[in-house]
Amino acid sequence: MSTLDEVREKLAAKQDELKKVFDEAEVTTDSGEKSYDFARVKSLGDNVRGSIAVAEKVKAMDDELNELGEKADKLEAAERAAKGLAEREKVRGRPPMPGGRGNHPSVADRVKSLGEMLAEEKAYSDWIKRGTPGGIDFSYDVLPSDVLAKAMQVETLLTKALMTTAAGYAPESVRLPGFVEATTRPLQLIDIIPMAQTGQAVIKYMEETTRTHGAAETAEGGTYAESTFIFTERSSDVRKITDSVPVTDEQLDDVPMMSGYVNGRLMFGVRQRLDTQVYVGNGTAPNLRGIVNVAGIQTQARGADPVPDAFYKGMTKVRTIGRAVPTHHVMHPEDWQGVRLMRTTDGVYIWGSPSEAGPERMWGLAVVQAEARAAGSGLVGSFQPPWITLFERSGVDIQVGYTGTQFVEGKRTVRADMRAALTLGRPAAFCNVTGL
Repeated sequence: MSTLDEVREKLAAKQDELKKVFDEAEVTTDSGEKSYDFARVKSLGDNVRGSIAVAEKVKAMDDELNELGEKADKLEAAERAAKGLAEREKVRGRPPMPGGRGNHPSVADRVKSLGEMLAEEKAYSDWIKRGTPGGIDFSYDVLPSDVLAKAMQVETLLTKALMTTAAGYAPESVRLPGFVEATTRPLQLIDIIPMAQTGQAVIKYMEETTRTHGAAETAEGGTYAESTFIFTERSSDVRKITDSVPVTDEQLDDVPMMSGYVNGRLMFGVRQRLDTQVYVGNGTAPNLRGIVNVAGIQTQARGADPVPDAFYKGMTKVRTIGRAVPTHHVMHPEDWQGVRLMRTTDGVYIWGSPSEAGPERMWGLAVVQAEARAAGSGLVGSFQPPWITLFERSGVDIQVGYTGTQFVEGKRTVRADMRAALTLGRPAAFCNVTGL
């Protein structure tokens, strides 16, 4: 198998085989819950009988599914890389980013963090020398995705050490470089959503909402059959996401400190909020409309089914109604925990022994653990460019100025913002799984 379509076709066939095994093994307990008795399975042939033998075969089938899923992921990533290369070729002639040397700066010179660009800005250093009168604005011509990626590389070794002494003569105390970050939710979903650039304030596109094929056999001289195709214009507003942090005059003079704040706090804060909005944003201005709140996505209730069965039924809806190939499951970590700990009636862990990490895959598809949505509901969908795209409208803008009484307090506010829009070209390519 060498093409993505061939791998996906085999993956779908193997999913159906494994589903048949689970259907045969499924039993209902006295409490009404569903479980699995693998001794009931006959579809694997006479050579595979008994719960342990069947469980081992099921694990082998699941491992094969995971291997196929990983192949599909790699091939899909390769195709995205090819498309990305084509897009980058279109913008090779754009001006180099600040800090580039000569007419042909290297990649390392061109891609700088916002903190580094701010530190190298002559207007900024001149403003510091003048005593920081009033405010100052900066605007850079950069690709937002480049800057957001650079923002994840938090450099703490350049932060200044602080020496403090008590009254009188005392041994010096040197503060260790850097700092221990407080806990926060990582980025979890936006990495699997295709991204693109836009120069518009509103993303408009046409969706074929009616597709009725009337093709039919016709007698000689008879009236031709007629089909009906209707298009509807859809739109998604570009929304702004912002973050800011107050800093003292001393911190403004401490360039590495400024770089750390811009990269490690403001940029991450903007991306983290975007990660939440694309999943659960309610669409009421100024919010984006997240995937689960887009009209037209499908729903699959778990009911009395085991969680994996509910997600498989969601996959089936994506295939048969959405006419798309499902690529990912999205689940809260607590819901995934319940799946990972599932056991057969005789105590065999379905997703692998506790001594193993176990694959974060289900029915051959990658499982993305996302906490932006409360436990109890999940999502299965086709995260491919024809069906979903996250558009970036403008580069990240950094500004420094006064707010309120900061002038007399010796403070400034550093702020960052970005603008983005999310479009679902085919909502039925996604299915909301509830009741987990």
